[in-house]
Amino acid sequence: MGKGTKRSAKAVKAQDSKKPKLSPQPLPESDESASENEATFYQSAEEGEDDSSDISSSEADSEADEDMKEEEDELDELDELDELDELDEEKKDVEDDEDDEDEEKAADPNKKTSAEQHAEQRKLLAERKLKRKSGTEVERIKALWEKLRVKKPTPPKQVRDKLCDEIWELAHDVIYDLVMKHDASRVIQTLVKYSSKDRRDKIVKALQGHYYHLATSSYGKYLLVKLLHYGSKESRGLIVNELHGKLRKLMRHKEGAYVVEDLFVLYSTAEQKQQIIREFWGAEYAVFKDSGKGKTVLDVVNESSEKKQLISTNLSGTIAASVEKGSTGFQILHAAMKEYVSILVADPEKNDSQIRDFIELLAEQFAELVHTQEGAEVASSLLALANAKERKVIIRSLKNHAKELIKNEHGNTVLITLFMTVDDTVLLHKSFSAELFVPELLPELIQEKFSRRPLLYLLKGLDGKYFAPKVKEELLKYEKLAYAKTTKKPQDQRRAELLSKALPLVYKALSSTLSPDAEPTFTKLLSNNMAAQFITELLLTPSDEEAINTSRAELVDAIFDITFKTDILEDHHLLNKTPFFSRSLKALIHGDEFKFDNESKKLVAVSDSKLPVLGSEFAARCAKEILKDDILSKWVSGQGAFVVLAIYEALSLKDDKEAKNLSKALKKLKGDLKKDKDNKGAQLLLKLL
Repeated sequence: MGKGTKRSAKAVKAQDSKKPKLSPQPLPESDESASENEATFYQSAEEGEDDSSDISSSEADSEADEDMKEEEDELDELDELDELDELDEEKKDVEDDEDDEDEEKAADPNKKTSAEQHAEQRKLLAERKLKRKSGTEVERIKALWEKLRVKKPTPPKQVRDKLCDEIWELAHDVIYDLVMKHDASRVIQTLVKYSSKDRRDKIVKALQGHYYHLATSSYGKYLLVKLLHYGSKESRGLIVNELHGKLRKLMRHKEGAYVVEDLFVLYSTAEQKQQIIREFWGAEYAVFKDSGKGKTVLDVVNESSEKKQLISTNLSGTIAASVEKGSTGFQILHAAMKEYVSILVADPEKNDSQIRDFIELLAEQFAELVHTQEGAEVASSLLALANAKERKVIIRSLKNHAKELIKNEHGNTVLITLFMTVDDTVLLHKSFSAELFVPELLPELIQEKFSRRPLLYLLKGLDGKYFAPKVKEELLKYEKLAYAKTTKKPQDQRRAELLSKALPLVYKALSSTLSPDAEPTFTKLLSNNMAAQFITELLLTPSDEEAINTSRAELVDAIFDITFKTDILEDHHLLNKTPFFSRSLKALIHGDEFKFDNESKKLVAVSDSKLPVLGSEFAARCAKEILKDDILSKWVSGQGAFVVLAIYEALSLKDDKEAKNLSKALKKLKGDLKKDKDNKGAQLLLKLL
């Protein structure tokens, strides 16, 4: 439309008649929608779902009525949005029309200006809102809510409580009508947040019978999550019980799936979680919530072959439908997968075809399983059961997520399972070790509890010092499963191959921290208990490669300089700053030559073999340094006394000449050692002398 040309009433009417009355438009999201999960929404509750075994025809009719009611509510919202959109479009024309308003007034003094027409339209829209169901209450409540939700400055508690009381007085009789509207729903969410436990319970009871509709509503779902978050234990139980029987259907609904996930992960007790998962077993367990209570899925499927077939079919069907709709990352789905996998693992030979189908379904999406305990167990079990070809597909899907995998509390066990079960060590090294053990990343990995575990496995195997009995038991279970199916290479050989490829990378990454410009520096790594422990185990790992032994010597030299070339009485000295560091020094002094015997409570020699630059060689070097310039008195006065004790014990067993020199120097300090009664290390030295 050219500037200055005003549309006639007929033209506007003609244009409006061409527009569809209910053109589909996206519903506006609540402000709080940004905090929801980032996974893709489901399509619809009914799409791809076969509930013929679960829902009778009368129930289907009831659901159809419910869907029509929901559709009418959405159409009301769309009507309102259309009206608002039309107002916005016409508002854009105001500037164009204002230039000609004077001319129009001169031509027709009785004709209304564009601004006056817009004002009338707004007034008409406001009147329409008031005439709608609960319209008056909504407008008054929204006005109070605007005062309640102010954050700068936040209303005092007395003012806030008064506003909540006023809103509740207006809302308690029409609360269901309010929560299904996008703006009014946010009002009730705020009311739930700031109300007392008693009022929250009243809101929960007022909405009883409508929780399925709330879960499937674009706006109501946010209130339902708020009720779960702020509600009491009894309120949550009431909501769980009302939704029971509808959870499988909600899992296939684009809105309801997120409600079920939050309900399962954040707000259910262990018993309620079992109740929710049992619903995935089939119709019997969806209708009768106590059916199968107290039993595992294996207990139930072992009762009869018919139950096994029925439960397996229901679980696999629900899982497949959910995976295809993009919800592989949901923890509730991982729990259902764990139930299904436990059935498959019970008899791998008989269930081989189902295992192959399940691996094919998930192989490309393995990265979405490993962040939960249930998902990691499923992933590890399938890795153990997979053949060589399937493992390659799985490794390819995990390769791009290697950093997240190794750092995750549960994902690191999946990586260890890969190291324990896959025979192709070259592929494993290229996909993970070569990507992870680099100077930019390795210093960070060895400082964290979970990310260092796969590295410690390569160095020490499943050492009980680093792997809790339960974790070790799980990993051994996957190993046994793998060797029974497809894994052939001996475990020690596989680990040795992986370690020989990884060691040069690890030493190179740590050597890069020796530079004073590095971040973090080698000193910072040693001041971290986790990293110091890992570095100690690395240095104590033998190797026949000359390059590795050279790199080991460089790191040991750095440790020696940091420890013995600085003043031990300074607070920033590593022995005073890092509790574990004294143990690291003792371990390097012992090397692989000495070991503490728990029965005799003494240090004993265990091997004639020597790790280069460690053991008695390192002990003699340390002794020479602390005997210089009479600094021994400083070393026996604090935490260093334990280090001096370790040096003296090791050298005495080897009958080293430095042991005699150290003994003479210590005897001169007997008087000081006797006075230092609170120093346990000093008292042990005195006893030894």
